[in-house]
Amino acid sequence: MSLKLLPCPALICFGLAFAFLIPRPLGAITCTLQGELAPAVRSSIEQSTRAIAQQIAAGHVDQVKALTIPAVAAQFTPIADSVQRLAPQLNGATLTIDAMYSLDASDLKQPQDQTQFFCASPNSDLHEEVGIPQLPAGAYALALVHATGIKQPEQMGMLLQRANNGQWQLAGFFDKALESDGHNSLWYWTQARHYAQEGQAWNAYFYYTVAAELALPVGFLSTPNLRKLLDEQNAVKADGLPVKNPLVLQGTGESYTITGFHTDSSLGGLDLVVEYATTDTSDPVATRTRILGLMKALLTKYPQLRGGFHGIWVFANAPGQRPFAIEQPMDSIH
Repeated sequence: MSLKLLPCPALICFGLAFAFLIPRPLGAITCTLQGELAPAVRSSIEQSTRAIAQQIAAGHVDQVKALTIPAVAAQFTPIADSVQRLAPQLNGATLTIDAMYSLDASDLKQPQDQTQFFCASPNSDLHEEVGIPQLPAGAYALALVHATGIKQPEQMGMLLQRANNGQWQLAGFFDKALESDGHNSLWYWTQARHYAQEGQAWNAYFYYTVAAELALPVGFLSTPNLRKLLDEQNAVKADGLPVKNPLVLQGTGESYTITGFHTDSSLGGLDLVVEYATTDTSDPVATRTRILGLMKALLTKYPQLRGGFHGIWVFANAPGQRPFAIEQPMDSIH
């Protein structure tokens, strides 16, 4: 397993929001991009990131906890679960520090609803906003690590805080896949453009969505490329998307109330997932019949979906009852 450091890529926005902003006074809250970090600061963040990433990849939960700030270590179960889940997947991976950012809130008087860091490159007019809610005063860093050379490439985002002894400790951990069904963000973007050119608005919309999700490393990433991607998606006029209010789909003798869509590739192949609101799921035979009717109605109205997806998942949700889910490959839905 090797760990290397790459030059700083596009700017990062972490947390709840991002924005392209005009220059403004930064005061005591500052963001320093990787390429502008002092060598000593860059080296210390890199060393701490390296140590934490290697312990995560090795599955050493206790060692990761020892490298974590006390407030987070006191509620460590979510991170421990992530480490245990990731370790087998990261066996033999090449770990690359893809980006590092220094976020200085040392002079913050008290936690705010959202502490905002404005990041800017001296060679660009683009300014971005990093927003972290309820952040205590301190010096922080954001580091992104890519794990490649494995079946399912992963990205680990680490929020680090500088301790009194000068060491950087883990203050937040986030992981996500870099690919879906074996393809990266650029591939889905290319496919989305193809579908848009072919007039297949629904396929284009969902492929743009997958491309955007894979392009976001931690929180929200705002770059010229991502803006262009989202602008292209917004230009696609997909009837009923995004689902802001329940979408009523008319089938043969029955209507179906759809509350949302997303995609999933966990079973191999990209599936379209449909959330369906109903009044009762207690009868599995009747519920299955209704779900199959929904699938048929959806493909009747949007036949393009057959070429864009491996299959369809439908989750039937009734108040006070367990969801009832069925997945069917496209060639099984007649």
